[in-house]
Amino acid sequence: MRVVPLGPRFWRFWTAAVLANVGDGIRLAAFPLLAASLTDDPAMVAVVAAAATLPWLVTGLLAGSLADRRSRRFLVVAADIGRVLVLAALVATVVAGWATVEVVAVAAFLLGVGETVRDTAAQSIVPRLVPHALLERANGRLVAGEVAGNEFVGPLVGAALFGAGVALPLVVDSGALALAVLLVLTLPAAVVSVRETATADAPAVPAGVRAGIAWLARHRRLRALVLAGLAVAVADSAWFAIFVLFTQQRMDLGPLGFGALLAVGAAGGLTGAFAADRLVSGHRHRVVLLGAMAVATLTPALLLVAPELWAAVTVVVATSAAFGVFNVVAVSLRHRLVPDVLLGRVTATWRTLVYGGSAAGAVVGGALASVRGLDAPFVLSAAIGVVALVGWWRSSADPPARPA
Repeated sequence: MRVVPLGPRFWRFWTAAVLANVGDGIRLAAFPLLAASLTDDPAMVAVVAAAATLPWLVTGLLAGSLADRRSRRFLVVAADIGRVLVLAALVATVVAGWATVEVVAVAAFLLGVGETVRDTAAQSIVPRLVPHALLERANGRLVAGEVAGNEFVGPLVGAALFGAGVALPLVVDSGALALAVLLVLTLPAAVVSVRETATADAPAVPAGVRAGIAWLARHRRLRALVLAGLAVAVADSAWFAIFVLFTQQRMDLGPLGFGALLAVGAAGGLTGAFAADRLVSGHRHRVVLLGAMAVATLTPALLLVAPELWAAVTVVVATSAAFGVFNVVAVSLRHRLVPDVLLGRVTATWRTLVYGGSAAGAVVGGALASVRGLDAPFVLSAAIGVVALVGWWRSSADPPARPA
């Protein structure tokens, strides 16, 4: 059977996305190292990490509203140019010897704001680049590129460059973003702008953030999916927040072994992203999502009965693969069901809830482990997973037909 190509416009967009994700991965390694070189206070180093994720909770919904009212190509380009300027200013302070941990935290926050705008607008562009029949394949390639850039290439490059020069990873990050801008500019504006004309299938909707939230709340299947995704995010963060302590205290695994374990897990994420479109073949979204949720939330409990290296490898590979599948299928389902004029706001609402759930899960998992021991977050994860599975399966079923 002939495979329909994704097309050159998609691959230019994909290359730009990979470059941006490599830049994000470089910062993921370089910013903690930079902060640690400026202060010995663990709390201040943690502030830099928090500043990078806080923008989704502060500006995520606004980014979604912008993506539905402005040219999405313009927003992607403007966000990346803004991030290049922030990085250039940070490089100048580092080279001049003026950098402080507070300056790094402010830069991390501003870069995070740019990321919310870019990622929301970029996700809203995808359905305009490929036919709907190819959405799972296109999103699978994008998620694979994200995993490779954020978890493989970027952190390794960032750490290596930092060893050669403190400012060097920031310069390379700027260069990657600049190349991404040039590639996005090659996309036709008419293809990546918002469709503002109402049709019978997609009537006009009100402006503002509330319209996206209200639409998502009314849509039975997507409402069920975002609630299930929120529960899965809480469950995953609850055990993963203390996973490093579990590997140290129960498995005698050192920092190098833990890093290698995470790298192996990223390979699982790549596998899941590439396999998702084949799994969904025949529009099996509901069943595939159920399986991905089950693996992501129930597999970590294996460590309760077998706190050994083989079990840890199984857990990180299986859960990462499950999240690769879940992300591809969930994003594709959103692309299929959400009207173009609401896609930015629904995407931003979705991601804001999931990021908030991840933060809450980490806090709850850490607190529970300190009170009830390191096993408790794994039990909590499985319990939340069971609730999410039952809720998704019941809520996503087609409503019974009304009698004639």
